Amino acid sequence: MNIWMVAREYSGVAGAGGIKDVVRELSEALVRAGHDVTAVVPCYGFIEPGKIGFESFGPELEIDMNYAHEERRERIGFFKGEINGVDIILVESGRFHEKLGVYTYTEEEERRDPSHKMGEGHYDYFAMNVLHQKAVLALAISMGLRPDVFHCHDGHAALTPVLMKEIEGFRHYFRSSRALVTIHNAGIGYHQDVADLPFAKANTGLPWRVIYSSLLNGSFDPFLAGAACGVINTVSENYARELRETELDAMTGWLGHALMDRGIRLVGITNGINPDDFDPSRPERLGLPAAFNPAQGELRGKIECKRFLCELIQKRELDGLKLYGGLKYRPDQPLVTAISRFSEQKGIDVLADAIDALFGEDNAFQSVILGDGKKEIVTQLVRIAERPDLKGRMALLTGYSQRLANLIYAAGDFFVIPSRYEPCGLTDFMAQLMGNIPVVRATGGLVKVRDGFNGFSYIEHSPAVLKEAIKRALDVFRNSREFKRRIIINAVADIRENHTWDRVMERYLRLYSGQKE
Repeated sequence: MNIWMVAREYSGVAGAGGIKDVVRELSEALVRAGHDVTAVVPCYGFIEPGKIGFESFGPELEIDMNYAHEERRERIGFFKGEINGVDIILVESGRFHEKLGVYTYTEEEERRDPSHKMGEGHYDYFAMNVLHQKAVLALAISMGLRPDVFHCHDGHAALTPVLMKEIEGFRHYFRSSRALVTIHNAGIGYHQDVADLPFAKANTGLPWRVIYSSLLNGSFDPFLAGAACGVINTVSENYARELRETELDAMTGWLGHALMDRGIRLVGITNGINPDDFDPSRPERLGLPAAFNPAQGELRGKIECKRFLCELIQKRELDGLKLYGGLKYRPDQPLVTAISRFSEQKGIDVLADAIDALFGEDNAFQSVILGDGKKEIVTQLVRIAERPDLKGRMALLTGYSQRLANLIYAAGDFFVIPSRYEPCGLTDFMAQLMGNIPVVRATGGLVKVRDGFNGFSYIEHSPAVLKEAIKRALDVFRNSREFKRRIIINAVADIRENHTWDRVMERYLRLYSGQKE
């Protein structure tokens, strides 16, 4: 099959979240299976195509990008490169080039223009998405190609199916092509919707019939528009169920129920992972100081990883991360870890309350938390890390470093994921592959962690219940070492048997070919 990935990020080129890894790893799995895959991504201002081996490619095109009271066109060009057998095409435009972040403004952009506040979404997010999707379809036509499938990732690309079916020219040319929309996160704020309906109509070129039939809570919603013209799925079976059948759908603005009311089936396919990418038996690739093999329950190297992590923290050799608190080397005590965006969705506010209380009850365990996000949550975690009575027991690292993340996965004994909702979750896989047992709230895709088999799980989203779940894990560390070892072995075996991208890819191929899941 000839498959085109339509996405705003791709690992190794431009990334902001988990989508970059999903798009790349699924693409590479499809290539390994003998399919032709092209991924099309915007050429943001932080990308230097020549330095990453890309060359100017194809024609310059003009794309209709009208505003409600102004007819406009924008000029675009293209660069092309290749990564592990996947053709990558970058869409060059002034609109993309001026952006230094994938989805939000950076500190440098705020310095240049104080109205562009760091961390806020781009003011022209909708037009960026529309330009990118029209560019993908226009490029295929200019190349004389009719891909079998356009795989459209998240709200940023969800209009592609409806553009294919409703815009004259696109409609005739792509009549034999299919489209699939994957919802990576359906939470409010992730839909890429727009309330200015005349602008939505002018910018997309779609008829009023489509605009009005795709409203969710008064806004034109790309997920609803795209789902009417293509197959739609989300990134775990349980998240798909929650959106259709539970009150958690309130956090999407009731998107799942709106799809159900329209008779649209929402398929769930849990994301995969490439286990070899997180295999600590080959430590050099991960920047680890020692090898160990969780698949066989051989964990002695984890002690050396813990020692090395403590040493880096004490020396403040932290890749530019900010450190609060500290960590003494205590190999006899369990190390509780977390790596996350600091937000209510990720439950880090609940984790802060739980771990604060647990420090008052247990005078020995240690903790390392890495991430950044909401100012109030950062302040809460800083206060805990700097408690005088916790000297050497908690380190908070704000910012992000892949090297430090790998080391925390490898050094940790337990990895906490207390999400309020979680479409899939990949950090639980990463932790498991490095012998770090997850403690998760059983929501969305995190139900793949089965309590007492490949991790620990709990249900109620509260500090008290999370605290008790962590206490159970600490008790296993101290009193049931063989049980802990068995959980680690089970976790790796389950991933390798059920959750590799080569397995997951087979389910996507069925959707691509029009088969029902």
